[in-house]
Amino acid sequence: MASGNLRAELECSVCLNIYTDPVNLRCGHNFCRVCIDRVLDTQEGSGGYSCPECREKFQDRPALQRNITLRNIAGNFLSAQPDQEESGVFCTHCVDYPVPAVRSCLLCEVSLCDKHLRVHKKSPEHILCDPTLSMESRKCSVHKRILEYYCTEDDTCICVFCVIGGHKGHKMESLDEVSEKKKETLRNVLQKLLTKREEMEERVQSLQEHRRKVEEEAAGDTESVTVLFRDLRRRLEDLEKRVLREISGRAERISIFIRDLEIKKEELSRKIRHIEELCNMTDPLTVLQESDTGDLCDTEDGDNEDRERHEKLLHDGGGLDVAGISHTLHTLSDIITEVNVDFYIQGAADILLDVNTANNNLHISDNRKTGSWSDRNQNRPETPERFERYYQVLSSQSFSSGRHYWEVDVGGTDGWIVGMCYPSIDRRGRQSGIGNNNKSWGLYKNGDQCSVIHDSKWIPLPTKLSSNRVRIDLDYEAGRISFYDLCDPIRHLHTFTTTFTEPLHAGIWVARGCIKMCGGNREM
Repeated sequence: MASGNLRAELECSVCLNIYTDPVNLRCGHNFCRVCIDRVLDTQEGSGGYSCPECREKFQDRPALQRNITLRNIAGNFLSAQPDQEESGVFCTHCVDYPVPAVRSCLLCEVSLCDKHLRVHKKSPEHILCDPTLSMESRKCSVHKRILEYYCTEDDTCICVFCVIGGHKGHKMESLDEVSEKKKETLRNVLQKLLTKREEMEERVQSLQEHRRKVEEEAAGDTESVTVLFRDLRRRLEDLEKRVLREISGRAERISIFIRDLEIKKEELSRKIRHIEELCNMTDPLTVLQESDTGDLCDTEDGDNEDRERHEKLLHDGGGLDVAGISHTLHTLSDIITEVNVDFYIQGAADILLDVNTANNNLHISDNRKTGSWSDRNQNRPETPERFERYYQVLSSQSFSSGRHYWEVDVGGTDGWIVGMCYPSIDRRGRQSGIGNNNKSWGLYKNGDQCSVIHDSKWIPLPTKLSSNRVRIDLDYEAGRISFYDLCDPIRHLHTFTTTFTEPLHAGIWVARGCIKMCGGNREM
């Protein structure tokens, strides 16, 4: 039985709504209990009672028998049609009480329940659609006629008058044809999104397994490190905390990436559900007027970056070299000041400044370790390597692999930038400043204000520097440049993460005063 016919069988003849707590009379007719009680109350004192449907008479007030089967059928019918009940669109002709509409007529601009739909005109101009409150959106804003065609040249829905008017001569297609084409595109996107979600689920699973292994390694390393530092607890407490943070940091980074992937997976699921809803819609106009399908069809955003992060985390190196830490601790004379957590960092040679790159208002000391601003032109020859606009200089050394660090004494000036640069950095224009391009990374200070900068994007640091010395760490393979304030204890300022494509040089910019390169070993 069709839904409309079944609904008619489940309507109370008194209230014309679906039965609520149905009961029947001896004649066999059913009514809502409240409805029939109200009718019998009005008949009381008239000398008898009668069925409001067949008019069969009863001398005494008839007993009401609950119809449990009919109640269950009515309940199942209502639960099977949630969209109809929850659409918020009611029949235009049912004015005494709200009855949910099952269809809307765009020509008459009315919404109809099952009962009134049966008597509505069926001629072709009466176009029926799903119940809607926004019938104006389905009509031409110019001619107020129903939208029936799609102009492929102007990418818009039009009416029959538009065909012979402003869109005359344009290629037209029916709404159904264009809707099916759009659905096909959406189905292809849906398949890509489903595949992408499966890949992401596999990455999450592999990372979860890798995290468990890392956590197991961390547990063993933590125990070893705790034993190692027991006898030196008083002087090495800060160092121990940094070692333990390094151990647990790998698992934490994996957890952060898993969380990011879970969020993206949820976003993919949302897009999938939305596309599935669009593909299941019977109304082509709703599909075509959907405004955000460009965003839904974008399936590649950030995917390569996620794959690279996933592979980098999976192939990250092992835990700390506990044996190396132990050996170093027992051979160094000054444990507190000389020990560093990164025992596997390759020590960098003392940084020497390259005079051939120095701006002509930057004086370079004879030992090539200090750069000082000068108002006197140094009259060096003009070369393609020399910085022309900014008071900058690069190091002679370049780094294309391994882990390195060095320190810079910035106490001689309160306006400076220290950082790392590709050799292909511009030497002439406005973009040649350290950090003003995508070929350099810098730590900047002007007065009390500190920031980090890359690709002209400034990130203010929340706290002031506490010392006159900063440290730069480079991990080329991991793609990390880190800056530290060499206060006591050492404070991490910021880390840039990327994939390096060229060798890197140290670089400095001096607005006034001087900066001294201290090399890879901290001077006492």
